[in-house]
Amino acid sequence: MLQIQENISLKNFNSFGIDAKARFFVEINHKDDLVELFMDPQWKALSRLVLGGGSNMLFLNDYNGLVIRMNIRGIEHRISKDEVFVEAGAGEVWNDLVNFCIAREYAGMENLSLIPGSVGASPIQNIGAYGVELKDVFFSCCAFEIETGTFKTFTKADCNFEYRESVFKSELKGQYIIVSVKFQLSLTPRFNLKYGAIEQELTNRGITEPTLKDVSQVVSHIRVSKLPDPSTIGNAGSFFKNPIITTKQFTRLQANFPEVVNYPAGEGLVKLAAGWLIEQCGWKGKTVGNTGTWHNQALVLVNHGGANGAEVYNFSSQIIDSVYTKFGVMLQREVNIIS
Repeated sequence: MLQIQENISLKNFNSFGIDAKARFFVEINHKDDLVELFMDPQWKALSRLVLGGGSNMLFLNDYNGLVIRMNIRGIEHRISKDEVFVEAGAGEVWNDLVNFCIAREYAGMENLSLIPGSVGASPIQNIGAYGVELKDVFFSCCAFEIETGTFKTFTKADCNFEYRESVFKSELKGQYIIVSVKFQLSLTPRFNLKYGAIEQELTNRGITEPTLKDVSQVVSHIRVSKLPDPSTIGNAGSFFKNPIITTKQFTRLQANFPEVVNYPAGEGLVKLAAGWLIEQCGWKGKTVGNTGTWHNQALVLVNHGGANGAEVYNFSSQIIDSVYTKFGVMLQREVNIIS
């Protein structure tokens, strides 16, 4: 029997540590719990928020609806020749899954080490880091359709993955709840070491023929050196997306700012480093009230203690305006704003 709780603090359920309350709150431990929940029409009619690790959201107010915390666990794996298929419950901690694969030498997830959050949220956001995106290892996912009370399998093609985007953030937003995700990995590593400082750090360690564990440890080391631990200081990781502009726009920008950090982003497109843009505007390590940017990474906004969601949001708006004024580039928030 599901237990619906009322007026529950969400402070420990979001990595920003914002003290918002949920009018109603329920934990889902098995996919059949969703069927039971939505058999009751009052929950289907109410506004709802699906919560995993709470690592990619900012609450501006209390949530006057139903918060559904996904806690479905379990990891299964199957080897087929050189391919490995790994399926994990939506409530599994993302980095626990990565470590599970690294320990068994299943290749593909090593660059995604130490990303905060849950498995169920990974396809929605198409999470990514250091040249690898979720779509590169995604095979399929099982999702619950709220309106019909049935389960549907989505293939990679069904998900319409783009940079930090998927069908679950666009045309199907709010219609499905992901209950498990299946990944297609390999027994033969194909390392992607060109992004960030991975190659340099491997060289520093005297590693010329890296293993999956080596790459995972280096990525984790780089992340820890740049990003604050949410258990000690509230944050949601990268607050802004790295903007993607046309090559024509980039040519004009580079003429004025020759040192602008950039990466290829497909034909006719260039990806800019949002952190660099923010830092050039003087925001790195800056504190305003109870919020600010992290001293080692301007892309990360932090709660120094006692900040509310509106304070963080207003601070982010100042950064957006500042970057646009200086560079003519409009930053977009990567974090989900819950109002």
